[in-house]
Amino acid sequence: MDLGLAGRVALVGASSRGLGRAVAAELAVEGAAVVLCARGAEALERARAEIAARTGAPVHAVVADLSRGEEARRVVAEAIATFGRVDILVTNTGGPPSGPFESHDAAAWQAAYDLLLRAPLGLVRAALPGMRERRWGRIITVTSIAVKQPVGGLILSNSLRAAVTGLARTLANETAPDGITVNNVLPGYTRTDRVVELARATAARAGSTETDAVAAWEREIPMGRLGEVAEFAALVAFLASERASYITGQSIAVDGGWVRSLL
Repeated sequence: MDLGLAGRVALVGASSRGLGRAVAAELAVEGAAVVLCARGAEALERARAEIAARTGAPVHAVVADLSRGEEARRVVAEAIATFGRVDILVTNTGGPPSGPFESHDAAAWQAAYDLLLRAPLGLVRAALPGMRERRWGRIITVTSIAVKQPVGGLILSNSLRAAVTGLARTLANETAPDGITVNNVLPGYTRTDRVVELARATAARAGSTETDAVAAWEREIPMGRLGEVAEFAALVAFLASERASYITGQSIAVDGGWVRSLL
């Protein structure tokens, strides 16, 4: 299937590793020019070089902390300066600390807001005007299965990612007349460094092992296994494509059946 992404320009947040890197690589395979951004310069450059070598696509990297002030605007500005525009925006971020309500003070809530809501909001503010002008765009937010079925011990993520879902769902209606789609993609338990961290924290609270924590999650997943990053990236690439031009305002889980709700 030709996704119609050749010549498009994509900006992917938190793309030096994990889900973000897999998404960036998939978009590059489909012929898009890709802008990566992340905080760690060494890992980011390694991801840029490897994706460029494997796909032959133009790949540019910007070191940035998207949770800080004007960083999102700077990243979008550099993407435009490098490739002329941003057609596809994937607002991926890292995850906040796990733990119950009492373990998070006001500073932790502020940091979670800056990471999970302020960062994507800043990216959208900077990239949307150009999309409206060209009357074409794809905005895809990476949230979590927690927005459909809250996950125990993740109160920060459960709360702030739900806010991102509300933002995206409302924005989808406002931008649809301009040929822009806005969708949320909800990763389930996927084999990433973030899930390893969650397994370690879960095991510490339960007095068990990381292996036990992963096995417990796998028992909850109808497919009986963790997801792979490439499986997640495939859906993001489709939603970014010409083929998905009539899909907007949706929240789609990639979770092996973990979410039990009807919708």
